[in-house]
Amino acid sequence: MKHPIPDHNPMRGQYRAVGGEQPTHFSLSVQDGVATVTLNRPERKNPLTFDSYAELRDWFLGLQRATDIKAVVVTGAGGNFCSGGDVHEIIGPLTKMSMPELLAFTRMTGALVSAMRACPQPVIAALDGVCAGAGAMMALASDMRLGTPSATVAFLFTRVGLAGADMGACALLPRMIGQGRASELLFTGRAMTAQEGQAWGFFNALHDSEALLPAARKLASMLANGPTFAHGMTKTMLHQEWAMTLDQAIEAEAQAQAICMQTQDFRRAYEAFAAKQRPQFEGD
Repeated sequence: MKHPIPDHNPMRGQYRAVGGEQPTHFSLSVQDGVATVTLNRPERKNPLTFDSYAELRDWFLGLQRATDIKAVVVTGAGGNFCSGGDVHEIIGPLTKMSMPELLAFTRMTGALVSAMRACPQPVIAALDGVCAGAGAMMALASDMRLGTPSATVAFLFTRVGLAGADMGACALLPRMIGQGRASELLFTGRAMTAQEGQAWGFFNALHDSEALLPAARKLASMLANGPTFAHGMTKTMLHQEWAMTLDQAIEAEAQAQAICMQTQDFRRAYEAFAAKQRPQFEGD
């Protein structure tokens, strides 16, 4: 029995990415340059399906062309972030797929992480309750993470007989919390508590549940009102310099900064400083 994986279509999601048509498999709101993506299946703790993986991937790809979205908040409905891949809608069908179908699926899930890392907008994950499997990877792919004291994060791939190496986990997690801690979580699949996550550098801050989304939106709004071209350059450099020597990184940053110095935002900042005013950045 065939279980088709949605094919990549570079045009799918482009209009949604600039605040147009509403997506089908998650909720989207855009206000003052901040897009809030909400995984919205609260009765199942917001699991992902084949279709939601593909739609999220294409939406984040579309952000590379978006002009009205300056920052993104990713969250979940109903007191949980995401329980990972839906057991019945994904894991069951995967056991019946051929090798080419399986590889198409695993490449698609990894493409979601790649799209989140490649979009120029800062992505802030607001995590409450359960954050597991693919949900933990979406959180890890974000640029910053805010949580609640009750949030738990589990890379539970080994719990279903799979490697801890999934969607880039073995590359991203050690850089975030260290090799030894990442090894423990990826081998055992145990949940990392919010307190561990904050102490280890996974969470930037913890907030009470009712304050979580407002805090994430406040941070996103601050970034959206900043020099967004320069923010995109910062994100690019943070990503690309993993594979550089120090000398290569210094040269890359010299080139990146010289490019930013030709933007109007750089000129606006100087003129505002000279006038003892707050700069009004426009992202160009």
